[in-house]
Amino acid sequence: MSDELEKKGERIAKALARAGVGSRRDVERMIAEGRVSLDGKKLETPAVLVESLKGIMVDGEAIGDVADTKLWRMNKRRGTLTTHKDPEGRRTVFDQLPGHVGRVIAVGRLDMNTEGLLLLTNDGELARYLELPANELIRRYRVRVYGRVNEDELKKLADGVTIDGTHYGAIDAKLEREQLSNAWLTVAIREGKNREVRRVMEHLGLVVNRLIRTHYGPFTLGSLNDGAVAQVPEKQLYDVLGDFFTDVTQSVAAPEKKRDPSKWAKAKPPKKVRLGAKRKPRNRDDEDNRRANAKPGEKPLRRGGRKSESRLRAERAGTDARTARAGERPKTEKQRPNEGRPASSRPASRPPGANRPAGQGRPQKRGPKK
Repeated sequence: MSDELEKKGERIAKALARAGVGSRRDVERMIAEGRVSLDGKKLETPAVLVESLKGIMVDGEAIGDVADTKLWRMNKRRGTLTTHKDPEGRRTVFDQLPGHVGRVIAVGRLDMNTEGLLLLTNDGELARYLELPANELIRRYRVRVYGRVNEDELKKLADGVTIDGTHYGAIDAKLEREQLSNAWLTVAIREGKNREVRRVMEHLGLVVNRLIRTHYGPFTLGSLNDGAVAQVPEKQLYDVLGDFFTDVTQSVAAPEKKRDPSKWAKAKPPKKVRLGAKRKPRNRDDEDNRRANAKPGEKPLRRGGRKSESRLRAERAGTDARTARAGERPKTEKQRPNEGRPASSRPASRPPGANRPAGQGRPQKRGPKK
């Protein structure tokens, strides 16, 4: 931690935002409402410098110890709000979180009827980094719209569009498929302004009836179930957000040592296998005994480069299995059922005009019942 921070301290709004209480504006609003206290005294202004989180309480609860930066992926359900408290008592995404997640804030917001990927973190500085339009993290959506889609108008969105005095940057929109009066689109935006996708679609004469966020920068929704939460592995977090952890400033709410590669999973060393090292030498005598003592119907043991059991039997009997005996018909044609049987054992043939006994006639084909 720098000497300047040790001497002067850090503004309490920034420290609480870094600790995951909320954004800096949220913390300033909490202080104005009298919800933040320091050493038992309610704060009236955010212009207070602190050197640690000790003694700071929000809504009567202590902030706790400094924690490592963590990030979670959540599949937000439709009909939930992205807020910590709702005056009307409606369901929020934070009501569904498991207890081990702790105090977190959302990266950006999804409106009530939008579903899909929502990022949660315990580090306000990371949330701010991911939200800044200057970082140009692409947000991808799957959009179902009602109306007739004009692909030429979708291509024009790549140059940006201005709606009611608000300019929206480049938007990559493509038609995925059409279903009667509905159509599915894929939309990619970089700024993430309030209700940006819905307003742009309304500008094109389309009504959005379903909106799903699938990507936020390098993070994807994947196969998360509705309402499920999964933590981003530490190694992946540092790999894809290396610039943030390199340039981030020190804070009283962030540990000095934030990266511990010793806890990461390490690749297993390659196995050194020598050819034939685990093979047992063949015992030809044992194989011959097994072949000789094979039970009737049992598949004989074969080994590469040696004759089959049937060929060995033919050679023992003094016959050649590859040629037919003299006067015998070749085996290429199928033998008739009565061929080779004595005449006395053949069934008597029926006269040509004799009727077949009942129940022994050929089955007749019957058509479908009318």
